[in-house]
Amino acid sequence: MPRPTVAQLTYGTCTVIFSTLAMLLLSQTSSGPGIAVVVVAAVALGVLVAMTVPVPKASRAPMGRPATRARSALRPTTRTATARSGIGRPEPVSVPARASVHAPVPASVAAASEPVRETTAP
Repeated sequence: MPRPTVAQLTYGTCTVIFSTLAMLLLSQTSSGPGIAVVVVAAVALGVLVAMTVPVPKASRAPMGRPATRARSALRPTTRTATARSGIGRPEPVSVPARASVHAPVPASVAAASEPVRETTAP
């Protein structure tokens, strides 16, 4: 049986807490058996909510590998015999270099005699 996810635990817990408070306030019960009935109903509702929270679907691609279409686009044109046989090291992947992201410094800033200083809050 799979372990519950964080979302399932959170939704179930919040449901139990808030439904218990709401039912106790609305029923205004103060007897032991009445409180026990409210608590059992709240726990049952919390379990129902936790079980109906959608569980994330497992991906079809194995972890750590991109999808088949993306892998074929990243494969180099030449492969070694080791890469073809699937034994040894993984296939090398070529990554295009990114362009420089540095913008030129404006002349008004470059010509300043001293750095800008802002006062700090006390």
